[in-house]
Amino acid sequence: MVYLGGALMNTIKIQKNLTKIVAHRGLSGIETENTNAAFIAAGNRSYYGIETDIHRTADGHFVVCHDHDLKRIAGVDIPVETSTLAQLQSFLLFDKDGKKGREDLRLSTLENYINICKKYEKHCVLELKSDFTDEEISRIINIIQGFDYLEHVTFISFIYSNLPKIRKLSPTQSVQFLFKEFTDEIIDTMVANKMDVDVYYKALTKEIIHLLHSKGIQVNCWTVDSKEIAEELTEWGIDYITTNILE
Repeated sequence: MVYLGGALMNTIKIQKNLTKIVAHRGLSGIETENTNAAFIAAGNRSYYGIETDIHRTADGHFVVCHDHDLKRIAGVDIPVETSTLAQLQSFLLFDKDGKKGREDLRLSTLENYINICKKYEKHCVLELKSDFTDEEISRIINIIQGFDYLEHVTFISFIYSNLPKIRKLSPTQSVQFLFKEFTDEIIDTMVANKMDVDVYYKALTKEIIHLLHSKGIQVNCWTVDSKEIAEELTEWGIDYITTNILE
């Protein structure tokens, strides 16, 4: 049981069947999103995987952050990609009550995220937020290989061009294309390139999931915090559910 926003709460247990549950931005329903604290909170629970987001920084690091600036999470209008890692990590982030003061709530890095996932034996679901160059993709892969953990990583991105760059260097790597609504072109592209999907859950039906499975495509969805919806999706045979609070 944890204190959150003036109330006591816990994660919500669902019947998972064969569905893998992924903690969105770490256990962001309990700890500040995309922080080491959120990753550790997820690591200490039964999640299959931990999802996070990375951007490049001005000095060539890969920092964990969803937004393009720190305004929402730290109250400062500092852009991520034109700032150095030291500049970004100099700001404390808001806790779940909207206050500052915890020294452990600062922006994390790709290295810290991989290290925590490996320590707790969690699958990494790594969203590529930037339109990365071939050289940057190579460095990201090399960093993960330095932890001997590449086989435990699924790369996801709304920017499709990132995914072929990953596959060029790691041909059998697990990748998922992020999108909000289905089109025939998306399905054909996924089939042709043997890629999986990560889609907004409201776009899914039982029939669509079965169609994708018949074409060899695994299905992840975001972001489901309703127990009833999650259990319906598991009944439909969804492969992954990304969530802030369900367990």
